[in-house]
Amino acid sequence: MHPFLTHCQTSLEAIRAQGRYRRFTPIEKRAGRFPVYTLRQDGREREVTVWSSNDYLGMGVDAVTIEAACAAARAMGAGAGGTRNISGTSPMIAALEAELASLHGKQAALLFTSGFVANQAALTTILRGLPDWHVFSDAKNHASMIAGIKGAPATCHIFRHNDLGHLAELLAAAPPAAPKLIVFESVYSMDADIAPIGAICDLADRFGALTYLDEVHAVGMYGPTGGGVAERDGIAHRITLIEGTLAKAFGCHGGYVAGDAVVIDFIRSAAAGFIFTTSLPPATVGAALASVRHVKTDAARRALLFERVGQLKRRLAAAGLPVLPSVSHIVPVMVGDAARCTEISRRLLDEFDIYATPINYPTVPRGAERLRLTPTPLHTEAMMDRLVAALAAVLGPARTAGEAMETRAA
Repeated sequence: MHPFLTHCQTSLEAIRAQGRYRRFTPIEKRAGRFPVYTLRQDGREREVTVWSSNDYLGMGVDAVTIEAACAAARAMGAGAGGTRNISGTSPMIAALEAELASLHGKQAALLFTSGFVANQAALTTILRGLPDWHVFSDAKNHASMIAGIKGAPATCHIFRHNDLGHLAELLAAAPPAAPKLIVFESVYSMDADIAPIGAICDLADRFGALTYLDEVHAVGMYGPTGGGVAERDGIAHRITLIEGTLAKAFGCHGGYVAGDAVVIDFIRSAAAGFIFTTSLPPATVGAALASVRHVKTDAARRALLFERVGQLKRRLAAAGLPVLPSVSHIVPVMVGDAARCTEISRRLLDEFDIYATPINYPTVPRGAERLRLTPTPLHTEAMMDRLVAALAAVLGPARTAGEAMETRAA
């Protein structure tokens, strides 16, 4: 056997032994039933309630989005037919980019094929644009941001998660004349906490740094028009570049960056991840354009989301379940062991027809394994009752999140 094949086999065996092996669950989203999906397995079919979807607002199954996708496909076909430079640009794409720029109060925006590609391509391109960049990255930044930073010859400083004092120390120690970029997220999707964006902007001003903010888990849900936490806090104008996604609260697909026109034009002209990639298909662009326009005006949907989130948090806490403190719409339930986390997720599905994704290393540190719950406006109180009862049954004796962590550490 070739050494690389041996390496693959050995690595997979180790992953399985650690309880981290990932198996895809064949569940099918149903537009008229969301968040109820159809599970097809072993020749059988049954309905399961999904609690781990990133379709945070249910826009992926909304008639506004679906009809726009169908209309765009009928008018323009299934695929874009090329990169943006080779017949892949349409007036609809330009309209979507203008809508996204407006959403964040920026001069321009640029579409990418995914949020991961947007982060990787934009950050690598920026950090190759000048010599001697110093980039300051939050310790819990997403893998796509890390990949973008690693793709450039910049000097990288990692500051402790949301630790302003540590960030200030690192900024002060960097060469005063060096170009600096602070890279961070608004909502961190695993711990469900939110960055102190205004205070980070204060440090950026103090040390002459630019800022790059990932709002993928916030766009659509926070702020008067869904512009994210920066819009909610009234500080979007202080951020150099805002990156977002169309694949979560907007219910579609694709990523983007928004900022000053000259910066966006530079990325458009230099980012390989943009230049050499086929454009998003018409159905996706049409759906996203309709979704963004609708969500901007649908404050009631945002309010209902957070009402459901608050209800679930209260019910989990009242049942004594190990729910982590959360200031966002994401509700983590601590388990603290990879194999047990996977087993709990399996039991929820097999015994209770509930799908909740186990989050294991490397997505979270070892010992911090958890279930990640994401209530939507379409989850009912009856669904919450069934979820809480099922979690109480499979998690065993009631424990706080802190006790779960302490047990694992011991």
